[in-house]
Amino acid sequence: MSRTIRVDDDVFARLQSLAEPFTDTPNSVIRRLLGLANPSAQAGHPASPASSPADDFPLAALITEGRLHVGQQLVWRRRNLKQVHHAVVVDGGGLRLDDGSVHATPSSAATALAGNQQNGWKAFATEDGTPLKDLR
Repeated sequence: MSRTIRVDDDVFARLQSLAEPFTDTPNSVIRRLLGLANPSAQAGHPASPASSPADDFPLAALITEGRLHVGQQLVWRRRNLKQVHHAVVVDGGGLRLDDGSVHATPSSAATALAGNQQNGWKAFATEDGTPLKDLR
């Protein structure tokens, strides 16, 4: 059964910052934050690959594989805006921005920086210029 809840603009903005664009809904973000299983898994169906812990923090797999390491700095160079943003890979696979906020996905970090939906896999690169998307 679905219910309707109302949230203020700050809560909704935070949910958006934690969401993977084109994948997550506010409900899936809340389920992840609360540690609730995928609804299809609760119904006796196998959990989809999209519900794995590595997808909640997709950089965790890259850390495990040695493609990234905790403490590594990622860079987003926005040439048109003449801005450079930095994010640091934290334990568990999140990204910490300069303001101290930690984001579960590259896209939620980029979205928080830009103020609109961004694909963080395309935006961020390692300091040597390797795009994050190429590390997948």
